[in-house]
Amino acid sequence: MKRLSALLAAFLLLVLAAPCSAHATVPAHLDDTILVKLPNQATMTLFVKNKQQLRELRNYKLDSLMILLDKYITQAEAAGKSSKSEQVTMEFYPAKDQPGKQVPEQIRITLHNDNAPRKGGDKVEVSMGRLFGVKVEENAAEDGSDRVSVHLGSTTKDDSLAAAKRQAKADRSGRSDFSIDLGLNALVNKQNLVNEPNLDLRTMGSRYVSLNWHYIQRIGSRRSPLYIMTGPELSFNNYMLDNNNRFLAANNTTYVVNDRDLNLEKSKLATTVINLPLMPVLNFRDDKHNSAFRIGAGGFVGYRLASHTKIKYEQEGSTRKDKDRGSYNLEDFQYGLQGLIGLRSVTLFAKYNLNEVFKDNRGPQANVLSFGISLSDFD
Repeated sequence: MKRLSALLAAFLLLVLAAPCSAHATVPAHLDDTILVKLPNQATMTLFVKNKQQLRELRNYKLDSLMILLDKYITQAEAAGKSSKSEQVTMEFYPAKDQPGKQVPEQIRITLHNDNAPRKGGDKVEVSMGRLFGVKVEENAAEDGSDRVSVHLGSTTKDDSLAAAKRQAKADRSGRSDFSIDLGLNALVNKQNLVNEPNLDLRTMGSRYVSLNWHYIQRIGSRRSPLYIMTGPELSFNNYMLDNNNRFLAANNTTYVVNDRDLNLEKSKLATTVINLPLMPVLNFRDDKHNSAFRIGAGGFVGYRLASHTKIKYEQEGSTRKDKDRGSYNLEDFQYGLQGLIGLRSVTLFAKYNLNEVFKDNRGPQANVLSFGISLSDFD
């Protein structure tokens, strides 16, 4: 471990004094690179976005850092002697112990037990705020040489800081979430009025889009998987007819008619609805505090804000689009059931309107079924 401290000290000295060069492959989002090769075969690399970030490394006093490292290394060695495992990893947070001082944010030390078979070398990781980090690994390469690297941000995707943030987020009793539902509409339990054509929808044209501002509240203790989800949803529904059919309102009733005079390219009824769901959700997490599996079921109420029909057709060599706004005898208030099921980052949803689309005896009788995928960050 003394070699690790010495390597780290030498590397920081070189970093603070070295000019920028371009002797290494630079990631696309970074501009400047420093590559230092020492006689003992250790290779040190620093990637920065600009020279200003490099100069900011001077804010960290090297002598204070080495005193801090010696202290923590001694504690890690003492813990390693009393441990029976192959390796011991300890994490320290100097910034929390010494608030207001220019000290590293995190130091992680991994030691291998001398009595256990060694599959690798010891390593020390120092995170100096959100921008900089240093990692020193002894006997890390295949040829037994040491490796030192300076990085921006976390060294790995699932390091302890990220895990701590995920755990803190999971421990919160309530939070808000914005999501987008993308899916399709289908009409079920269809019963047409007398002498009407079949109420057939064009599947891919009958789209459902919902913008959701949900509030998710945990029920029970900190580790409880039970949540209540509610919050406004602004939904846009398209009901696209097929076979040259169109919606037509007449005599206080809405009909589906076959327009023989026009060759319709598109014919639809569109509605905008504000919904309010209330849904219990079970959200089970893995050992990294990520949402692994979730399932929920509940109900919703809604109110129609607007509606219109739109047809598109060719007439005298030009394309015509007719759009007519109106209520079309649609039900203003809506209510129904909804549910979701999710695995990892994929969430599927379904909604079923218990009341019919149109008012009683003033339009085709049918219920709406919406289903699709939810683009959300439910964690």
